[in-house]
Amino acid sequence: MPSTPGSRQVPKGTLQLVSLRPGTVFLADCPARLAIEIIAGKWAVVTLFALSDGPVRHGELVELIGGVSRKALTQTLRRLQDNGLIERRAYAEAPPRVEYSLTELGRTLEEPIRRLTEWARTNGEAVVAFQETAEQKDQ
Repeated sequence: MPSTPGSRQVPKGTLQLVSLRPGTVFLADCPARLAIEIIAGKWAVVTLFALSDGPVRHGELVELIGGVSRKALTQTLRRLQDNGLIERRAYAEAPPRVEYSLTELGRTLEEPIRRLTEWARTNGEAVVAFQETAEQKDQ
């Protein structure tokens, strides 16, 4: 695949040439835009990360993910399930038991989420300091 100014190559068989020219980045049909829409929800990445160690029940997820309401978690789980990233498995037991786990597709996000988490650990204090400085300027 030839390289042209304002573009870059991606591994063969994954995506087509990505143009960096104005008006062409993240077009409506861009796969990157779809990925961002899926994980942009407030609780999506945290939920995926919480499922990385194996199947977890709803109540356990609420405890693992501090601050999420049961309703918000249920909505997040449904969205992730609708996009093929997690699987909901109901067991025919009394009382009923339901577990959530990553699908094979969902597991492909483990490494990017780990990298994002590392970025946050490394740069979180700098972001907070910047926010505080900007807040002080606004006052």
